Amino acid sequence: MKIIHIAGARPNFMKLAPILRELHKEPDTHSILLHTGQHYDANMSDVFFDDLKLPRPDINLEVGSATHAVQTAHIMERFEPIVLKEKPDLVLVVGDVNSTLACSLVAAKLNIPIAHVEAGVRSFDRTMPEEINRLVTDSLSELLFTPSQHASNNLIKQGIPENKIYFVGNVMVDSLINAMHFAQDRRTWEKWLLNPGEYAVLTLHRASNVDDRETLYELLSIISKVSHRLPVVFPIHPRTARRLEEAGLDSLIQSSPDLIICEPHGYLDFLSLVANARVVLTDSGGIQAETTILGIPCLTLRWNTEWPETIEQGTNHLVGTDQGRIFLALDEIFQARANQYSRPEGWDGKAAGRIVKNILQHFHIR
Repeated sequence: MKIIHIAGARPNFMKLAPILRELHKEPDTHSILLHTGQHYDANMSDVFFDDLKLPRPDINLEVGSATHAVQTAHIMERFEPIVLKEKPDLVLVVGDVNSTLACSLVAAKLNIPIAHVEAGVRSFDRTMPEEINRLVTDSLSELLFTPSQHASNNLIKQGIPENKIYFVGNVMVDSLINAMHFAQDRRTWEKWLLNPGEYAVLTLHRASNVDDRETLYELLSIISKVSHRLPVVFPIHPRTARRLEEAGLDSLIQSSPDLIICEPHGYLDFLSLVANARVVLTDSGGIQAETTILGIPCLTLRWNTEWPETIEQGTNHLVGTDQGRIFLALDEIFQARANQYSRPEGWDGKAAGRIVKNILQHFHIR
């Protein structure tokens, strides 16, 4: 059985690594790893292959950055000849980036079955490009692997037949559990002479937060005030760095000495940084899930989340961009003696095994 696995952006690598490891044990399968090149910066891509012990991609489409339409079109244009040549039995896509959507569209038009890992995840905010990618990919997929019962229920409500839906758990947790020992050895915080539990970590890249100058200014002003309470380490996404420069907000950052700006980190270095933080402020979906597993308080700088279980059971606080809510949540975190949280069902480090088992059974290989 020949499977083409699609990776485009850094969250994809963390989800694919454990699946590829499990498939490597199966002699009746042949995996082809295809990197679209949607993330091409060394810190956003190359280092992840080393940290996650991923094999180098068999194919790299090298599409680079562009608008959503242009990037999606370039991926489709370059992926179609690969599918025609390789004739895979399955195209496996993960997450919700443009690469996920583009490769799913190509496979569907060529009548190649699609497996979607992290299916059913919803923010219910169609202004997010990721939400459109999720909806379309799920409607095209034959195998839908969900990370939570919430996600499975979303698909059922969407009208997808239940025999296509497989609740397997969160495969990103597999990578996190596997990597924690190596990540702790990195002691990333020491670069800035910080101590564990005495700093915050910030990530910011959503269009709703960084593309509007007024919103970006307000957020950075709030973060500047947060940095007066404890240092804030800010590994800056290339997209966010461009928006800061375009908006002329560099001086605002420079005037906050305890706001530490740095390049994006590899998976292990970033995991080390987050696992030893006092609190994380983010607009990322994946980090909401990771902090729940790590037991680190997380303030999500959005008004919605695709991971409701991280609020119900985990460490996540939905605070949007409201200064009052942010500082109220910080006060509660600083005063709390211990974090009260539990791991959501299926977030146990064994999701990849369940995914592979279901693929093999579906295609009558086992």
